[in-house]
Formats: sequence, structure tokens, C-alpha cells
Amino acid sequence: MYTRVLTFTGVSDVDAAVSMVRGSARQVVRSQRGYQGLVGSADRSGGVFGILSRWETEADRDASESALTKTRQETQQGIGGDLTVEMFEERVVEVTQPPTAGSALMVSRFRVDPAKVEEIIGVFEREIAPQITAAPGFRTLRNMINPQTGDGLVGTVWDDQQAMQAAAEADKARRAEATGRGVTFGDISYREILFTDLP
Repeated sequence: MYTRVLTFTGVSDVDAAVSMVRGSARQVVRSQRGYQGLVGSADRSGGVFGILSRWETEADRDASESALTKTRQETQQGIGGDLTVEMFEERVVEVTQPPTAGSALMVSRFRVDPAKVEEIIGVFEREIAPQITAAPGFRTLRNMINPQTGDGLVGTVWDDQQAMQAAAEADKARRAEATGRGVTFGDISYREILFTDLP
């Protein structure tokens, strides 16, 4: 599966952003070939609003770009802030329960040498993912990466904020070992799932 991740920062009215996406934007994206779902999330206090869209193939995702560019621009004009658009491949996916509105989401950025992508993803799938999925309150895990650049995201969804914070503490303990393998970690964003449109 392939993904497009939109991250709006400096958003003053998250509810307005949700209304825009649930309205005309959702209808446009649903009409695109290969569309496999949408998840919206936000860190209200930090002014961050994120949209993850999933696509059956890389070609489907890329073909939807022209149709969605106008909608994306209209959304940004309506809610303000800055927008970053990123493309990834989903490499590790675990779903115990699908994300729902009110679930807690932790988004962790990382980077690896592109030459080591397969090695690092393999270790994550064999060793790290089972630890995450066994934790209380776990719902969903997605490890996404751009194999050309080595930039990636790990998104984990939890029943509530308490479960997410416990998972964040466990994550800190694992980072030293991952750093030794050549993984560089970036920002962590703590959010709430605001809406989903999943098949």
C-alpha cells in the first residue's frame, strides 16, 4: 500500500479544517482510482492537522495528485498555516482495532541510510512491532518509508492518551539500540484521531 501524508502546521481552527476535509475534499478523494481510505488527526494545542490517505498502488496515488492539488490549496487557504506533502510506502502494518474518532495517535519521524532501508525495516518488523502490538491499549501500527530518501514515519494508534503515553515511555527505551543501527530520530507528534474514512 502507498500513502500520502499532508501536515498542516500553524492551524488556528482545527474544527474548520475537519469540516473542509469532510465536505468537498472527501468527495474528490473518494472518486480517485485506487483510493483506500483517509484518516485525519490533530494536535490542537500545537496547531498541527494531519491527513493520511492510502492508495492501492503507487501509480494510483501519483495519478490522483493533479485532481487533489486544487482541493489541497483551497483547504490551506481556508485554514491557514503551512503545508508539507510527503509520499511513503507502507512497509509494516498491524491492526488490532481500526482507528476511530477520539483514539490517540503518536507519529514518530525517523531517517535511515537508503542503502539500509530493507535491513532496518526487517528488524522493526521482527523485533519492534511485536513489542508495540503487545502493549495495553494498542489499536493500529503503520511503518511508512520513502525508500529513495530513507525518511520515514511510524504511526501508532491507542485507545486513549494514557495508553499512548505509556507506549511513548517504552519507545524511549528502544531508541538507543535503534540509534546504534543507524536510525536517526526526529520529532514526535502526539495527536487525537478526529475522523476516519476507511473501507
